[in-house]
Amino acid sequence: MTEHPTPTILVLAGKRDGKLDPLAEKAGVSHKAVVPIMGKPLIGHVLATLEKSWDDAKILVSIHDPSVLDGVEEVQRLKASGRLETIPAEAGIVESVEAGAARGGFPLLITTGDNVLTTVEALRAVNDAGWDREADAVLGLARREDIIAAHPEGQKKFYEFKDIAIANCNIYWLRDQKSLQAAEAFRGGGQFIKTPGAIRKAFGLRNLIRFRFRMDSLAGAMRRMSKRFGVRVIAHVLPDGRLAIDVDNQRTYDVTEELLKRDAAASA
Repeated sequence: MTEHPTPTILVLAGKRDGKLDPLAEKAGVSHKAVVPIMGKPLIGHVLATLEKSWDDAKILVSIHDPSVLDGVEEVQRLKASGRLETIPAEAGIVESVEAGAARGGFPLLITTGDNVLTTVEALRAVNDAGWDREADAVLGLARREDIIAAHPEGQKKFYEFKDIAIANCNIYWLRDQKSLQAAEAFRGGGQFIKTPGAIRKAFGLRNLIRFRFRMDSLAGAMRRMSKRFGVRVIAHVLPDGRLAIDVDNQRTYDVTEELLKRDAAASA
């Protein structure tokens, strides 16, 4: 099996639009990334997985106030080993990704501070897909049926195409500087399911119409996206439906906590 270059890993852990997240407010903390779940901050679970994914991967955490991470065990350990660095979160997702790329270089693997259920296998699979399929950018996705099988309350809305319904797994990969053009799709925040107008802004009216009427397969949609941004963008569908469940609100917090408890019971 070919061993591909180790990516720099960027963890987006800032405040969306600079606002206090409802889960953070409920927990009495300033950033959602440090909301506790199963005795550990959300980002602690994420970093524990990232630490095991590659022995030598540099990890960058993009966050508005790095001091909130001072008490996170995984942050302390990774900083002490020279593997983790915090960088200031920028005004938006794209700007934060650009700042991460400028600091850490490429290839760049991107995830989020609330992606608690991510796995070593998924992170490595997305990195491998980028190289094996000669992509410029990779989107990690999961099928609706796999997500529902993982937990029926895990996701409520899906991107529907002619051949498949999917949700994103908050795992993205960029090959090089040119690949940053694909990140432009997220300049408006990337909440396409919640705000359909963002699809038109990011992809254009024609592609919005095709999406609304399910006129494209997933592969066809990726070809259109590639054409729009001038880089080869591919979808990599991961088999584990849990990967599409991040801690986005109270419902998904409760789902994630339930799944973590199942894991703990199974390993006891």
